Amino acid sequence: MGIPVGGGIGGIILLVVILLLSGGLPGGGTDEPAAQNTEPGNLGSCKSGKDLAQNRDCRFVFYQNSIERFWAGELPRRGKKYSRARLEVFDGSANTGCGPATSAVGPFYCPTDRKVYLDIGFFRVLQTDLGAQGGDFAEAYVIAHEYGHHVQNLYGILGQIKSREGPTSDSVRSELQADCLAGVWTRHATTVPDSNGRTLISGLTNDDINRGLDAAAAVGDDRIQRKAQGRVTPENFSHGTAGQRVHWFKTGMASGDLTACDTWSTDTL
Repeated sequence: MGIPVGGGIGGIILLVVILLLSGGLPGGGTDEPAAQNTEPGNLGSCKSGKDLAQNRDCRFVFYQNSIERFWAGELPRRGKKYSRARLEVFDGSANTGCGPATSAVGPFYCPTDRKVYLDIGFFRVLQTDLGAQGGDFAEAYVIAHEYGHHVQNLYGILGQIKSREGPTSDSVRSELQADCLAGVWTRHATTVPDSNGRTLISGLTNDDINRGLDAAAAVGDDRIQRKAQGRVTPENFSHGTAGQRVHWFKTGMASGDLTACDTWSTDTL
């Protein structure tokens, strides 16, 4: 049984994004095959913007296709083949290659079966219990973070993780790198137009970014621990502090370059 990566409340980082939803799914026509997903919501029928209007759960396919299309183009440029990771959308609980999962775990990536798991009810819990700012499209960055773990897995990074707790542990370095990789995707999605002259994300403002970074800070290890137990215990960190998560996301978004996301060779995280 594998170990889920990026799970738990401390593993969630949010960014409020405004997506351009008109026309087909990003970067392709309406005849492009939909991403493979499971219940609920019959997401296999999500192939165009019209489908999104009829089934709000189609937004998860939209996010997934946007993120995977970017990495499918970016990694071959660097000599690495990209293989897709299925997004399993469920409600309540599901059996995974890394064991049973519920919304209490939060979205996570399972390296054993190479799937991203997402309980659609989790986002309601995130806002009501933690007071996270966001909205419908805050979910896009959460999913981008988990696909960052998939990119790590393709490079063999996840198999080298040994230490799982502590302020400079392998687990913290992995999570911060996934934050950075999500920032890289965000940079390209907001600035690089496709063949139709459209960017994947349109209308992202400084206010959107600031509110997203505020939400990211709210779920750092230090903030979560202080809220849960009234004190901070760095020896139990597994995802990084609020400041670290904000820093590495901004590093990825500012550079748009995955080589800037080297959290492994630096002493200052």
